[in-house]
Amino acid sequence: MASLLEVRGLQAQYGPSRVLHGIDFAVEEGGITTILGANGAGKTTTLRAVCGMVRTQGEIALAGERIDAKATESIVRLGVAHVPDGRGTFVDLSVEENLRLGAYTRRDKAEVAADFERVFGYFPRLKERRRQQAGLLSGGEQQMLAVSRALMLRPRLLLLDEPSFGLAPRIVQELFEILRAINEQGRVSMLLVEQNASLALQLADHAYLLETGRVVVSGTA
Repeated sequence: MASLLEVRGLQAQYGPSRVLHGIDFAVEEGGITTILGANGAGKTTTLRAVCGMVRTQGEIALAGERIDAKATESIVRLGVAHVPDGRGTFVDLSVEENLRLGAYTRRDKAEVAADFERVFGYFPRLKERRRQQAGLLSGGEQQMLAVSRALMLRPRLLLLDEPSFGLAPRIVQELFEILRAINEQGRVSMLLVEQNASLALQLADHAYLLETGRVVVSGTA
């Protein structure tokens, strides 16, 4: 299967501190790749590097097109959506307003309306709370909103940073089942960063283990 995302020799740094030391990985078209590792291994930095949010060296290609020199907004417009660590919920806005922000780059109003219904199909609780202030949602509901907001971009590639963090096991299981459905039904490729290795390996088809900014093990999940 062809790679949607291909990364080679990726280095990344914050000021003088280098965090990634020349890593290689790929995400297949329609596939799910997970990056595992302890805190401080460089997992979150890897996602930020793909989005153009940190200083990098090396090659990052999306569907064969180099994106490592592009601005973050340009990468978003190419169909890369990021669900950040901490969820990034706009707490003073309603659920619906959060979702509309996810579609801010789109001009296809009829398709946006259809995607609202598609997202509410995945997450019925959000439909019940569409007028509610997002800051009043539970942690699990806020994570569902973060994923839904990213889906409103209609992405080709979904980047997920620790989606299970701070959630009850039952909610985590429900969320990961929905992520599988999104991948299979919507053919949305995913790059998943997770500390819960067992859960991530159940969902993913390929895995990479990072230690202090280097890939030490890789292969099928």
